[in-house]
Amino acid sequence: MRIKGTELKEAICVYDGMDWHSPPSWVRAAKFLNDFQPNAIIMHWWTSTVAHMQLFLALIRRICSEPVMLLEMHEVVDPLEESIAPIRLYSRIAGRRLIKLCDGYVVHSTETKGIVSKIYGINGPRIFVVPHGPYDNYPLYGAEGARIDLGLGKEFVLLHFGTIRRYKGIKTLVDAFSMVPEGIARRSRLVIAGEDWGDDPELVPAIKRSPYYDRIIFSNEFVPDEQVGKYFAAADVVVLPYERTCGSGVVSIAKAQRKPIVASDVSTLRECLDGYRGVWFFKVNNVSDLRDQILFAYHKWVIGGLVSKGSTNDFSWEEIIARYVDIISEVRRGQC
Repeated sequence: MRIKGTELKEAICVYDGMDWHSPPSWVRAAKFLNDFQPNAIIMHWWTSTVAHMQLFLALIRRICSEPVMLLEMHEVVDPLEESIAPIRLYSRIAGRRLIKLCDGYVVHSTETKGIVSKIYGINGPRIFVVPHGPYDNYPLYGAEGARIDLGLGKEFVLLHFGTIRRYKGIKTLVDAFSMVPEGIARRSRLVIAGEDWGDDPELVPAIKRSPYYDRIIFSNEFVPDEQVGKYFAAADVVVLPYERTCGSGVVSIAKAQRKPIVASDVSTLRECLDGYRGVWFFKVNNVSDLRDQILFAYHKWVIGGLVSKGSTNDFSWEEIIARYVDIISEVRRGQC
C-alpha cells in the first residue's frame, strides 16, 4: 500500500481521505474507525484549522469501545494564528474543548510540556515527552553532485531549510550574512529553501537590500521529499535561527545527514541537540553573535575542520513506538 509517496506494509489499514471542508469524508472516517476498532487514537495538533475534524473524531470515538485518545502537540498555538484575533479566539476555544476530550498529551520537549501545562491547565503527569523521530529516511547524496544539481560551486554553503515563517528568525540570518566581510561573502552562499507562508513581510526586503544579494538563493517553494537530501548534502552548515520552537524536524534531518549546525540558544533546541557534537549556539535574535558563529564555521571550513562528529543520541523509531505503547498502557491504567 502507498500513501503520499510512502510505502506501507499491507498489514497497515489506511483511510486516506479525511478533508477539512468535506463532512462526508469525516463520516467515512468514523465508519473506518468503527470497522477497525482501535485500542488508541493518536491525533496530531499543530494548527487549529483542523480542530473541527479532530473534535468530531474525539466525540465519535465512543463507537469504538472508548479507545485511549492521545493528542501529539507539535505546536502549542501556531504563531500566525495567534496574531489574528478571531483565529486566536477560535484556536483557544477549539483547543481547550479538544484537550478536555483527550486522555493524554505528547510533546517534543520539556520546555513545551511546561508551556502546554500552563496555557491549557493540564496536570503535568498527563503530558508525556517524546522526542522527534530520526528523520533518516532521506537519501544521502554526494556533495559534488548535489551542488551541481542546485547550481552551487566550490563555496562555503549555509543552509536554512523548512517552511518560511517569521518565528524562525530568517531575517536575522540574512542580516548576519550581510555583515560578514566581503572577501568571505564572495566565497560563500546562503541558501534559504522552503515554502513561504507569507507571515514575514520584512524578509524579502532584507534580502534585496543585502550587499550580498547575489550570494543569496531564496527558493521559496515546497521541497519534495526526493529533493530534501540534495539540499543537506550541498550544505556545509545548517543554520537554525529560531526565535522559539516546540520541536524541529529540520534538526532531526540535519543530525541524520551528519551536518554541522549553528542554532539559536533556545531551551528546546538545546534539548533536541543535547549530545550532538557538531553544533554552535548563538544568542536569540542577536545578529552580531550569529555573524561571529558564521565566521567561526567559515574559518573551520577553510582549514578542513568543519565536520560533525556524528553522535546524535536520537531515539530510534522502535524506541519511540515502545514509548508510545508504554504511554498508552499508563493512560489506560489511569482510566481504570
